[in-house]
Amino acid sequence: MPTTYPKSSVSEVTGLLVLLDAHKGSDDIARLADDLDLEIDEILPSIDFAEALDMVTVSDGRATLTDTGRAFLKGSIRGRKSIVREQLKRTTLFRTLVRALEGAPEGVLHEDDLTRLIEFTTTPSEEKIQNIVNWGRYAELFRYDGDTRVIAPMRRSPPRTPPGDGSRGSTTASPTAAASGSPARSPRSPPQTAPVAPAVA
Repeated sequence: MPTTYPKSSVSEVTGLLVLLDAHKGSDDIARLADDLDLEIDEILPSIDFAEALDMVTVSDGRATLTDTGRAFLKGSIRGRKSIVREQLKRTTLFRTLVRALEGAPEGVLHEDDLTRLIEFTTTPSEEKIQNIVNWGRYAELFRYDGDTRVIAPMRRSPPRTPPGDGSRGSTTASPTAAASGSPARSPRSPPQTAPVAPAVA
């Protein structure tokens, strides 16, 4: 895919796909813009990026949902994120960004690094940078700290410890005791018997 910069948000592209689906999967871009009460120039950024993600095809002024677009609409939240993640990684921009993040000496990229990374093709605007960050976060390609303005790899969940591992001094009650709820009795303890009263003459 060519270098493509998202000029629209995730919600705007999703809204476009939902609208296309309501129009039986295909319609003139001008009619779609009318339905959204937008000018054509206002809907084109969403059309362009949806096409870059292979969710929409455009021909003779008509937009049509692709199989990828339909799968996105039918997917769960996690499924949608997975589809977007794979499609983003096929674009030059996000593929380069992920590689730069993986090769960064500190393991993170500052927002200034991102700006310099894409300056070789165009002069980035603040809105464009924010859209790139938002799409990457949505697709879980990376995480972003708004306070430090740093892009970092996604956190990995720690491995789960199997039940019983790492516990010290644990004892196992007998099945009978566990079922009855009473403490287990040591096998060396003699059975307790009630005292016998002396016979009365």
